[in-house]
Amino acid sequence: MSEAGEFIDIALQREGAWHRAEDMRLKLGDDLQFYGSSVGAVRGAIRDALRRHSDLTHDEVTALSSELWAVPVFERRLAAVVLLQSKVRLLMNSDLTRIEGFVRTARLRDLVDPLAVDVVGPLMEGLDAQGRGRADAVLDRWAEESDVWLRRAALLAPLRALRRGRGDWDRFSSQARTILEEPAGDGPECRAAREAISFVLDEVAKSRPELRLSTGL
Repeated sequence: MSEAGEFIDIALQREGAWHRAEDMRLKLGDDLQFYGSSVGAVRGAIRDALRRHSDLTHDEVTALSSELWAVPVFERRLAAVVLLQSKVRLLMNSDLTRIEGFVRTARLRDLVDPLAVDVVGPLMEGLDAQGRGRADAVLDRWAEESDVWLRRAALLAPLRALRRGRGDWDRFSSQARTILEEPAGDGPECRAAREAISFVLDEVAKSRPELRLSTGL
């Protein structure tokens, strides 16, 4: 384990509580382990680690995110998301491959949503025209994947830009209509993409009520 990774892991375990870990397990399921650290503790661990290691390069940041994600502990994976949020200006178009792997294995709204809204969205806004074109192609593919979590991530990624009067509304609308025209399916996972569409529509309507999606949703 790297020095930074070990520092973060120790900090997360130190801030953990068994009763909070049990509450999180009941809420999020048994697929991951839980230290019982609060979201504030996770953010604090990343903040302190970045103070200690203020000169991390792009490759070191992305490697650290993978190191944290590799162990199936919820707080470690959330720390990986917070790390990427904190260093999103270093990220590049090629990092979408790594993030795609995170989304595929996350399978939780509590991890997928911040990855999409606070990492993928800002990453794409920071790209030049060529990089943005390639990134758009990646997210178009995500929106057509059978993996519902990739679909959810593709739909949520432009949320921050759309709220601010930017973003590609036509692209979002096209992706949303395609998904809404398909059979809804059963189970909470099957609803994940449709929930994302409703959430984006509700949020965008607060600042841009003129935008409409011509659908029966």
